[in-house]
Amino acid sequence: MTGLLFSIAEYDYLANAFATLTSFERGFVERSVFPDGEHYLRVESAVNDRDVTLVGGTTSDAATLELYDLACALVENGAATLTLIVPWFGYSTMERAVRAGEAVIAKTRARLFSSIPTAKGGNQILLLDLHSEGIAHYFEGTLHPVHVYGKPLIEELARELGGASFILGSTDAGRAKWVESLANDLGVPAAFVYKRRLGGSETEVTAISASLSGETVIIYDDMIRTGSSLVNAARAYRAAGAGRIAAIATHGVFPGDSLQRIADTGLFDRLAATDSHPRTQAVGCGILTVRSVAPLFMPYLRRAAG
Repeated sequence: MTGLLFSIAEYDYLANAFATLTSFERGFVERSVFPDGEHYLRVESAVNDRDVTLVGGTTSDAATLELYDLACALVENGAATLTLIVPWFGYSTMERAVRAGEAVIAKTRARLFSSIPTAKGGNQILLLDLHSEGIAHYFEGTLHPVHVYGKPLIEELARELGGASFILGSTDAGRAKWVESLANDLGVPAAFVYKRRLGGSETEVTAISASLSGETVIIYDDMIRTGSSLVNAARAYRAAGAGRIAAIATHGVFPGDSLQRIADTGLFDRLAATDSHPRTQAVGCGILTVRSVAPLFMPYLRRAAG
């Protein structure tokens, strides 16, 4: 019997991508909202003794709760196994406490998912390019976390954007080891900028590791939100002598008009991101290339069949 594939409303587009790569049946969910704002969910498809895959991300507290509520309903209605595909685990900014009294939201959300009832054959959660490797260890009990790496897709995009010769750059020293590893795999030089954080979304570049002479620079960061770090890094590379500049991110969050503001700087001839976050489906910008993450998860799906 083939698996069943569900998604929260925001991630229907990604469930469609998985459906084209597998023989999974699409599961149906009834949704409505009561006058007082309370949400109603009902699993319409029969899930008893079926291997169930549920796609969703923690793009907001509402999306997180829909993912949690739907996962609980699937198990309580008899799912044989449950696989959660969470391409965007959006609490990585607060993965640790820096000041006394701070809530470590990444940890509390991991505990929430860990409390999902256990399916007969077990639960697993697949997470993509976490901002901090330690987040995977926050999941507890019988929920098995798997950290899926987007490197194959990022390498493909880097070669496409960079051409025959380019330098791989980072937005800060915190990503230096990852960028160095990626550069080694690609067989290209790496360059790094060093920055200090001035506020929640404001940074300042303090140094750069290379002197450039017109080389193409492809900047990689695991996520782009407002783009301030990315823009500051690009300005630093340009000041150091870079020629053409492009940027790649695993997670393109792009709140508000941030993507257009990044494009309007004129620093980048192309941007690329995966579709791990639904904002990539909503924003319109001619310089943005979006690639599906669905193939990255295929090796981890139970009974996946092409």
